[in-house]
Amino acid sequence: MLPKPPPARPRLGASTPRRLAYRTLVTLVSLLLVGGAALAGARLWVLRSARIYRELHAVPRGEVAIVPGALVWPDGTPSAALEDRLAAALELYRAGKVRRVLVSGDHGRVGYDEPNAMRAWLVSRGVPSEDVFMDHAGLRTLDTMQRAARVFGVRDAVVCTQGFHLPRALYLARAAGFPAVGYAADRRVYANADRDARRELLATALTLIDTWSGRGPRFLGPQVPIQGDSSASHDAWTRGLVVR
Repeated sequence: MLPKPPPARPRLGASTPRRLAYRTLVTLVSLLLVGGAALAGARLWVLRSARIYRELHAVPRGEVAIVPGALVWPDGTPSAALEDRLAAALELYRAGKVRRVLVSGDHGRVGYDEPNAMRAWLVSRGVPSEDVFMDHAGLRTLDTMQRAARVFGVRDAVVCTQGFHLPRALYLARAAGFPAVGYAADRRVYANADRDARRELLATALTLIDTWSGRGPRFLGPQVPIQGDSSASHDAWTRGLVVR
């Protein structure tokens, strides 16, 4: 009987299942570390010159308060985060820190209307109709800031939104060509705060790509100077709105 041949040795450099799994794990960990570092770097880049205030008395005067949109419930009631943004703008207006308020949100489909809900909230609390401008195409923060500059002619502003969102919003204002400071609108603990903070890291990285590539707003339109008549920014429903 012929002797059995010895078992074949793996060729030099050949991948065994264990080695392949190890290499895959190392690659995934490396990608995660590189991706995390990139996101953190993007966040630090955006944070580098953001001027954010949390006390009303410390906020410098500005031409207009800009309120970026957020969720509105089916009955037209602003969500908690949006209500707090509006409350911050109302404080600025009552304190004489700003003379106008620009509410900017999603009004891109029938049955969902952020700008009118925002305006109604402010008018019902004493802000004169003529001092509230509406941006119906603030689909993203980039659109809000680009349109503030290019449609409404904003020259400086106080942005009212939550603290996690302010650095990116202020960066986009600067990229749009006007100086802005932030007034933090955090008035409560929000149910999705942790998720929003994680999403903001990715949104910040995408923002840098958008601005470096020169991406503009989805819609523009005729100019409505913030120094002029706000009724040009109101739709038919708004013009007939009477808040008692």
